[in-house]
Amino acid sequence: MSGHSKWATTKHKKAVIDARRGKAFAKLIKNIEVAARTGGGDPGGNPTLYDAIQKAKKSSVPNDNIDRAVKRGAGLEAGGADYQTIMYEGYGPSGVALLVECLTDNRNRAAAEVRTALTRNGGTLADPGSVSYLFSRKGVVVVPKTGLTEDDVLAAVLDAGAEEVNDLGEAFEVVSEPGDLVAARTGLQEAGIDYDSAEVQFVPSTQVPLDEEGARKVFRLIDALEDSDDVQNVYANFDVSDEIMEAMD
Repeated sequence: MSGHSKWATTKHKKAVIDARRGKAFAKLIKNIEVAARTGGGDPGGNPTLYDAIQKAKKSSVPNDNIDRAVKRGAGLEAGGADYQTIMYEGYGPSGVALLVECLTDNRNRAAAEVRTALTRNGGTLADPGSVSYLFSRKGVVVVPKTGLTEDDVLAAVLDAGAEEVNDLGEAFEVVSEPGDLVAARTGLQEAGIDYDSAEVQFVPSTQVPLDEEGARKVFRLIDALEDSDDVQNVYANFDVSDEIMEAMD
């Protein structure tokens, strides 16, 4: 999920050793399959597929699983599903706005699971368009610090159209327009800078500050949503201070 960036970074680190690793693997594999179906099975000519493969490798998905997903998506191997992307909008506790991105082969099942997770955890579904205007599509590259300074990262991405570099604590976040994502990622690669993930996300334009109780409720709701196999990403416009994050840890 993406909302408060430090929380996103924490989730990213935990995902690799998460007890639900199998579920996380399945979602990464699904991303690869859809990217290959949409833009072809050659990562060199399909940046979305390239980034999906890199993210899966960073999360320790076995190469065999990755190769088979590419082949299924490209139609070279049987068994690929007809996945559709559906975006649901909603509100969580404390008025936090939510975008729930699903990748599913069963719209009815996805809708039912999203609705159930929301209603059981203090959230509600919202009408299309009532929440999405609070978010903008952006290219986001997460770069682990590993001795880097903000100036190092800025120098690598400034000429690539990057809009800003944010300090997330243990990583930097490079934000660009979606069309500049590949250029920003390439700038980092050419500078010899390793990155954790590069993908298009929905970034909130305003954020709702949460206290500890509110943060616990919102995180519980997001966990419930992410527990659905159909839910690929959850974007939210909350902000949680470092002090509250530490108290919750």
